[in-house]
Amino acid sequence: QVQLAESGGGLVQTGGSMKLSCVVSGWTSVSFSTFDVAWFRQAPGKGRELVAGTSSNSSPFYGKSTKGRFTLSRDNTKNTFYLQMTDLQPEDSAVYGCAADRYYSGRWDDAARMEDFEYRGQGTQVTVSS
Repeated sequence: QVQLAESGGGLVQTGGSMKLSCVVSGWTSVSFSTFDVAWFRQAPGKGRELVAGTSSNSSPFYGKSTKGRFTLSRDNTKNTFYLQMTDLQPEDSAVYGCAADRYYSGRWDDAARMEDFEYRGQGTQVTVSS
């Protein structure tokens, strides 16, 4: 069974940086290098939104509010993908969750849904203090 585990969340000051990691473990029928991966976030009282995502052979998609400040990357040798966040603002405070899919066929835009991904992590809290 495939499991996703996030790490790297916590408290950071406004303008600071933070890097989240998502480790994909367990047996899969295809190599992790071919997985489509994504990061979502959900702030209190708000809907979940796609922060960044990418298929194995395309450039990453970034949400409007994070483009230019967040960077998604992956290390296929470690079955891990990352979300580097810079210039963090209080409105970036949320629970961040990672998701992965062997053959994601959903949307790569602001209407993407985390539940459409085959595998999902539990989430990690990011809090940006003002």
